[in-house]
Amino acid sequence: MDRRELFGALGAIGAAPVCGSLPTAAAAHGEKADGPMSAPHFHFCGIHMAKKNPNVQFITQHYCAAHTGGPEGDVFQCVLFDGTGKNAKLIGVEYLIPDEAYRKLPDDEKKYWHAHTYEVLGGGLIAPGMTPKEEMDFMKVVIKTWGKAWHTWPDPKTAVPVGEPLLIWSLMGDGQADEKLLARRDSEFKVDTAKVRAAREKEFGLAAPNVAPPKDVNAVGRMWTDTGEDKPTPKKP
Repeated sequence: MDRRELFGALGAIGAAPVCGSLPTAAAAHGEKADGPMSAPHFHFCGIHMAKKNPNVQFITQHYCAAHTGGPEGDVFQCVLFDGTGKNAKLIGVEYLIPDEAYRKLPDDEKKYWHAHTYEVLGGGLIAPGMTPKEEMDFMKVVIKTWGKAWHTWPDPKTAVPVGEPLLIWSLMGDGQADEKLLARRDSEFKVDTAKVRAAREKEFGLAAPNVAPPKDVNAVGRMWTDTGEDKPTPKKP
């Protein structure tokens, strides 16, 4: 995921910004705001689950910008919220890196990173602020990434963020999502996951993966299959 590919897919990222720059202390004195929150960033939404307990799931809002120019390509830097309102709780962080960078990580680091192949092809990941064309182009970038996410407010129902941070994993097969949670997400954003899935499988020409939930927190993720060569399956006509 190099800078040209990323910004091209997003229409130079400014195509769908969901929030503008935030003023810095210097800007309050009439100076230009040029800090890390001054660039436009974008929003996407998915279902997160705790790696240590796949039954613990959350609708998670990602607000992301790109850290560019690194030796391994661009890195998406995301802050995670439990909603889209002004008073939403900041529940964690996530980093997205390209597959090429993930492959170079040491084995004991890979256990922290989850794939996004099912989230994209299964329709669980949506970008509400984008047009359908922008969203599809964006998903063509995201499908090739791995994410490292921690929920530092592990139970958003608590008054303050208490407890051990949760290492987050991705849904990787049919039947893994909490159907009530998914239906609530679809209702909130007026989308139909089944229709999103059908459109993406057709566009990509690939079937959604089927990878079982991790057996324990040390399991290393796969993108497409539980066993054998980890490669996609063409979608049957």
